[in-house]
Amino acid sequence: MRILHTSDWHLGQHFIGKTRQFEHQAFMAWLIDQIAAQQIDAVIIAGDIFDTGSPPSYARELYNGFVVALRDSGAELVILGGNHDSVATLGESKTLLAHLNTRVIPGVCENAADQVLVLHKRDGSAGAVLCGIPFIRARDVMQSQAGQSAEDKQRTLQSAIAAHYQTIYALAEAKRDELGDKRGGALPIIATGHLTTVGASASESVREIYVGALEAFPTNAFPPAAYIALGHIHKPQKVGGLEHLRYCGSPIPLSFDEARQTKEVLLVDLDHTGLRSVTPLPIPRFQPMISVRGTLAELQVVIADAAQSGCAELPVWLEVVVSADDYLSDLATRIQAICEGLPVEVLRIKRERGNAQPGLQRMASETLAELSPDDVFAQRLASEDLADELKPQLAQRYRQIVSSLQEADA
Repeated sequence: MRILHTSDWHLGQHFIGKTRQFEHQAFMAWLIDQIAAQQIDAVIIAGDIFDTGSPPSYARELYNGFVVALRDSGAELVILGGNHDSVATLGESKTLLAHLNTRVIPGVCENAADQVLVLHKRDGSAGAVLCGIPFIRARDVMQSQAGQSAEDKQRTLQSAIAAHYQTIYALAEAKRDELGDKRGGALPIIATGHLTTVGASASESVREIYVGALEAFPTNAFPPAAYIALGHIHKPQKVGGLEHLRYCGSPIPLSFDEARQTKEVLLVDLDHTGLRSVTPLPIPRFQPMISVRGTLAELQVVIADAAQSGCAELPVWLEVVVSADDYLSDLATRIQAICEGLPVEVLRIKRERGNAQPGLQRMASETLAELSPDDVFAQRLASEDLADELKPQLAQRYRQIVSSLQEADA
């Protein structure tokens, strides 16, 4: 059986005043062609199909259009909810989409058996058993206890998530055994997840999803599935060097620090012996975007080089980080003069200041909308002249307060 693993589409993302609609449309058209060419049996989207819980109408149209186009390709589709997705938004259409060969698991199900799915080959025969595990919210698997420290909550949540995986995996084993008796062979079991694991490398567009409660899920807490399709981290990577434990990454760069990454989807081949191979399939870059850095003199050359990736119809999106000349008051005007006549569009200018400058001033070019509350707190803490042992204590206290507030809102 051949599965295509993708995640973190973030349909509807608003990126520094720019829509990603064109990029997502181009990606989906490319993906449909690849599904046919590679003879994919099933597609798994491991969370964050949307960028927000209330996606714009064009993002919903893209989503629905992809489901219809994929149905015509003959491949199955499984969509798992992520931390950016609304359980209600994804769930509202899952009954309808089931008639289009698409199954949606927006959140942890009340009946655990509903998270165990049989994936089929193009000929209709069973090819694998899936442990469909979406983003797990703390309230889905545990109850808050008064007096727990942040460390206690972290351990409790980690244990609860691990127990959920084991419960779903046991049900999948039972389903595999049931189907194996009928077909004379054991089906491979695969699993999904939308979380941060120990050792995963993130990017600036990835925000912590278990503030004060779970920093990273240990790899040894996953069940012994033949393949585990993960989402949430936007950089494609093996976890801990393990072939079967993978983040496929996002299909388009969602921040400037992802601009140099090779984006990909993963082709996963399995049979009754388990995992046979994992093959990365590089995704074309549909919108050139580059982060450049240097003094004004250096940027004359660097920006001219970057402009070679663009054209009048599709200019390069630029983030310009200026060093050494940060004292200039007319910096934006000078950058625009450098870019005059070139197929580039400057989306953000940042000043790189010396280490002696306070952290909040060092990021002065950022708008508040670009920062999470964690970012603001971290920068504010870094600007204070405090004893070394006091900063970790304040950070821990901050995480405890945020965790308590999140539980109160849940």
